[in-house]
Amino acid sequence: MTVGSIHGGTRYNIIPDEVNLQLTVRSYKEEVRQKLLASIERITKGTAMAAGIPEDRAPIIKVSQTEVTAATYNDPALTERLVATFVKTLGANNVVKVAPTMGSEDFGYLSLNQQIPSTMFWLGAVDPAKVKESKQTGRPLPSLHSSLFAPLPEPTLRTGVKAMTSAVLELMKKK
Repeated sequence: MTVGSIHGGTRYNIIPDEVNLQLTVRSYKEEVRQKLLASIERITKGTAMAAGIPEDRAPIIKVSQTEVTAATYNDPALTERLVATFVKTLGANNVVKVAPTMGSEDFGYLSLNQQIPSTMFWLGAVDPAKVKESKQTGRPLPSLHSSLFAPLPEPTLRTGVKAMTSAVLELMKKK
């Protein structure tokens, strides 16, 4: 769960009548997401009740039906097939498996709720010297959505085209 936005009040010393807290709730499965949403409502209302908040002043929970991002699911068989292709094409030292993350990404919709096998891969774009420095100092690299993110265009494009071309050629083979 990410608290992305809090809006309320007009001055530091005046208690507002209303505060809006905007959250992002992420999960790998829809049933887990529904359980999380129910828990947020139960805990919020229970906390208000325990604090003696009258029911007419209790928190109102609204869940958007349009601002939802489906979980990205990497089909294991497809992923392994493409990993082997990338290792052959790019070299084993240039292919890194990473643990699942809870990033918000609309890629999950492309599989039509996992009806179509899909896998998402990330393309390294940062100057290797900066990656090395980050590993040595522990200072994180700027994320993709940071104004400080600065990919190296030429090697990034070359590697991306090579990776995608090898993936397409692999997937065109009959299995």
